[in-house]
Amino acid sequence: MTTRSESLVRDTPVASWPVRRRRVAARSGGLLVGAGLILFVGLVSVAVGAKPIPLDVVWHAIFGYDGSYDANVIWDQRMPRTLLGLAVGAALGASGALMQALTRNPLADPGVLGVNAGASVGVVASVLLFGLTQLAQYAWFAFAGAAIAGVVVYLLGSTGRGGPTPVRLALAGTVVGAVLTGIITAITTTNAQSWQLMRFWTIGSLVNRNAEVLVQVVPFLAIGAVIAFSITGALNALALGDQVGRALGARVGRTRLLAGVAIVLLCGGATAAAGPIGFVGLAVPHAVRAIVGPDYRWVVPYSLVAAPLLVLGSDILGRVVLPSGELEVGVVTAVVGAPVFIYLVRRRRVAAL
Repeated sequence: MTTRSESLVRDTPVASWPVRRRRVAARSGGLLVGAGLILFVGLVSVAVGAKPIPLDVVWHAIFGYDGSYDANVIWDQRMPRTLLGLAVGAALGASGALMQALTRNPLADPGVLGVNAGASVGVVASVLLFGLTQLAQYAWFAFAGAAIAGVVVYLLGSTGRGGPTPVRLALAGTVVGAVLTGIITAITTTNAQSWQLMRFWTIGSLVNRNAEVLVQVVPFLAIGAVIAFSITGALNALALGDQVGRALGARVGRTRLLAGVAIVLLCGGATAAAGPIGFVGLAVPHAVRAIVGPDYRWVVPYSLVAAPLLVLGSDILGRVVLPSGELEVGVVTAVVGAPVFIYLVRRRRVAAL
């Protein structure tokens, strides 16, 4: 039988340090396991395609380029596609976690803050106004559209007393997204060229993305990731409510602003490069919270590691599921992610933040 003194000793901060160390070690080990899985899935992604390439050939081509046909296929086509999938997945996972923290809405995704709609308007405008049809050209317009939409949503959500509350941000994002979607529909139904481009781009795809696209978006994704990691502690305080967060020393306005900037950089860059890929930013943070709990110091890095596994795994599945041709990654993530997300939200402990 445990005495009161023994209970007090057990509950003291000193006694809890071994438990905390074990917990940190276990979660750190989980990140290392995730990194190892990313390496393996990345190799499989490079190997799988219209012409399968053995893993040992992939390994030698990566670390010892010999100019062979397989080596050229790996470096010119599959390696950029795989690396872009890793970058896009990490950005969508981290931005989804930030969105759900910022709005305190467990169903928040890139569509909530109007980022997808803003990027789509940027693509349509680049085709209609400047006749741009190459991804390396209109990706910048997609990114700019996502950034402008995010800023407009934040400004609208900041009006009135109380500042940018989660409800106001969600409502502003819904309104801006609806308006932009109407603009997109009006333009694409009257302009055949923009309609053809949007029909492919809005699916979400990693096909025909070269290294140039990756180089263009990686700096923005890297800056967004750094900002995201810098505010994880403040997000924990913000999750308790604005008043409690301020009492704990969190700068609520600054945290929201930085989170919004990080979301625009991460999600805007990913959407500009690959189009809107659904369910990744929505489902991955839920799955992560079921593993590590609500602490955003772990939710954000785990989301950043887990989401690329979903994106690359879906891309690989899309290449092999059909007897000829392939499914775009956006289609596969929707088919795979929807039932997984339904299962997750039905579990009581992850149904709410």
